[in-house]
Amino acid sequence: MTDLTFSSRRSPIYSTRGMVAASQPLAVAAGLEILSVGGNAADAAIATAAALNVTEPTSTGLGGDAFTLYYDSATKTISAINGSGRAPRSLSLERLAREGFKDQLPPYNPYNVTVPGACGLWCDLNTRMGKLPLATTLAPAIRLAEDGFPVAPITAWHWQRSAQGQLKTALNGRELTIDGRGPNAGEIFRNPGLARTLKLIAEDGKKAFYEGSIAEAIVSILKEAGGCMQPEDLAAHASEWVVPISIVYRGVRIWECPPNGQGLAALLALNLLEKYDLSILPPFSPMRLHLEIEALRIAFADARWFVSDPAFSPIPLEDLLSSAYADERRRGISPQYALPEHLHGFPQAGRDTVYFCVVDGEGNACSFINSNYMGFGTGIVPRGWGFSLQNRGANFSLDPAHPNHLEPGKRPYHTIIPGMATRESDQSLFGPFGVMGGFMQPQGHVQVLTRMLDNNLDPQTALDLPRFCIDVEKDNNSISLEEGIPEDTRQALAGMRHPVEMVSGMNRALFGRGQIITRDPVTGVLCGGSDPRADGCAMGL
Repeated sequence: MTDLTFSSRRSPIYSTRGMVAASQPLAVAAGLEILSVGGNAADAAIATAAALNVTEPTSTGLGGDAFTLYYDSATKTISAINGSGRAPRSLSLERLAREGFKDQLPPYNPYNVTVPGACGLWCDLNTRMGKLPLATTLAPAIRLAEDGFPVAPITAWHWQRSAQGQLKTALNGRELTIDGRGPNAGEIFRNPGLARTLKLIAEDGKKAFYEGSIAEAIVSILKEAGGCMQPEDLAAHASEWVVPISIVYRGVRIWECPPNGQGLAALLALNLLEKYDLSILPPFSPMRLHLEIEALRIAFADARWFVSDPAFSPIPLEDLLSSAYADERRRGISPQYALPEHLHGFPQAGRDTVYFCVVDGEGNACSFINSNYMGFGTGIVPRGWGFSLQNRGANFSLDPAHPNHLEPGKRPYHTIIPGMATRESDQSLFGPFGVMGGFMQPQGHVQVLTRMLDNNLDPQTALDLPRFCIDVEKDNNSISLEEGIPEDTRQALAGMRHPVEMVSGMNRALFGRGQIITRDPVTGVLCGGSDPRADGCAMGL
């Protein structure tokens, strides 16, 4: 597969009895299977997450983290789970300095492995919100891992690149290849090690992962690789039920998980855009894109400073999300040109991921994101268990003055963010949404939401339209524009001092991959869309 072109249209999907939207069709089928046997949105989400671990290990796995937002239709309330793991207790800036790491760790270094949080979140979501036993919800994924599955085209392309990347050099990375290469599109891949892992979790829950033979294998392989995680780090892991953060945009309340996730960036940008009438500006007009870009650049300037583990660094969320702060920060947006730099503000008080969503027939909804980071993460595979270990620690700062600096037992700045929207008038479900892909995620949230709420587009159309992406890690300034954005718009943005370049082909993965399901509050009709930049789909019952 050498290119990625959009040569056909996708219709939005409608249904009433439940819907799943994910980046892999077999994972969608797993979620629908669980809905069809009486499971709710939580059960179907766990089944989908597990199936994605099997079918799209290029993006997700039990060696990574997860976050979720859950809408309970009976109470019209949103619950949030932070399923991110912590740095090993014996890892510190002082240790890294002694070993010669003062500015940055190499991305695949074993010190970047934080405790995997995905399994804990699955089990905790099942306990509190699910209706079915884990053995039932994990059964489709176990079947896929044991019997094998045909690999989808875009997944195959990324898998082959990783087989020549971190999997080629990481300990046991070869276990997730076929004789050292990534599978071809349509080729069957079997993962008996992952099937064994899932069976143990189905039988004994999270204890099976964080204690016993799986935990021993994680500690052993990391020690062999030069890391420092200990059994106590795994045994001490716990998900955290947290209060979600939100703002109101165009009469719809937008919900995100609080830090250490970067959902704050999306809310900050939407607060800035609230005072502009975007509905009179076409989505690809230079002024529309300029305003969205500048709002996000300001939002990232704040998020990249303030987002950290709140257990270590208190974060002034109320002030950051206030209208007064938005008014102050909005003064930094020029209508004529891009400012060369945006610095973080001072409130008074102080690619490589799967996103999917599920809504069941009762109107419960689960917005779910599960990730390794940088594809297969470090590429390090606990021997015989069928999953790779994440490298989320790469998002720690090694600057001791930064709120997000590495500390023992701390959670890093996290890029993965699920989204949820409710109508402010009656707290009814508008729908779960998300766009996966590193620092593209808040940018994707803002772009699909403004298209739906300012331009009244359906989920599929909102996902289909080309996007922009700010290179947050490089300079929070350079802008990539996706093929399909008009050339005269590119020229106009360049004239407004935006450093822009066009991106096409498989590099369009830069712009993320999203899923959205909306629900009509009167009829209960669900409308779903799935990103054409991935292999997936939305399907309903």
